[in-house]
This record gives sequence, C-alpha cells and structure tokens, in this order.
Amino acid sequence: MIHYRTAIASDADQCIEIRGLTRENAFSRDELAELGITPQTWAEGIENGESFGYVCLDDQHMVGYCFGELAQGEVLVLALLPEYENQGIGKHLLSLVMQDMKSAGVDRLFLSCAADAQVRSYGFYRYLGWCSTGEFDDAGDEILEYRWE
Repeated sequence: MIHYRTAIASDADQCIEIRGLTRENAFSRDELAELGITPQTWAEGIENGESFGYVCLDDQHMVGYCFGELAQGEVLVLALLPEYENQGIGKHLLSLVMQDMKSAGVDRLFLSCAADAQVRSYGFYRYLGWCSTGEFDDAGDEILEYRWE
C-alpha cells in the first residue's frame, strides 16, 4: 500500500540509493559523494532544518522522495524508482514540498531541470506550471520557477 510521510534523517541512505536507480538523471553514491552529498550530510541537512522532504513508501519500502530548501525556495530533488513512474507519486511528492513552502510564505520556488525536451522531467515540470527563467546552472540544467497565482 502506497503512503507518504515526512522524511527523517535515517532515510538519507535509502534516498541516496534510490537516486542511483532512477531512469533519468541518476547519480551514483560515488558521484553524489563527489558533490559533497553523503548519507551523513543529507541526514544533517534534515536534522538541522536546512532541507526537508517527504518520502513515498510501498508498505515499508521507500520508492521515491522529494526534498526542498525553505531558505532559498528551492526544490532540491525529486526521485522515483522507475517501476513507480506514471502513478502520480512524483506529482504528489512535489506538491507536498511545494505546499510546505507556500505555507512558509515562499512566493517564488525554483529548481534545476534538464534542458533537453527529450528528458521526461522537461515536460513534467512545465505541465505542472513551472516556467523557464532563461537561466542555466553550472551543470547546464535549466532553472525553472513557480510563482503562486
């Protein structure tokens, strides 16, 4: 049975594992570590409030997650195991993070997304109302923004 809950520090290791198993834009444990993202740093971010998120569980097995950062209004990551795609899980996880930001008074949200229209996330975010800023990050990903209507 699918259910959602607030992410806790002990979820960090499984989040890193899932990030390497995604269909597109996967990052291995080693690649994340090179970026300074380890189970320890991820858990610390949750514990100290730098980041927050939600996880989706199928019974007790984590199948996806979404994390954000209130201070900047950034959606940091949305990841889902491929076999759970196209079920509305990613959309629901993203909406949970977005609603928390809205409740906290964040007017403008942003995220980095593949600039290639062939990548699923390109259409996914635009379909949900995210718009291009015309800017790109250091990795060549496009910066999208969301403003509450």
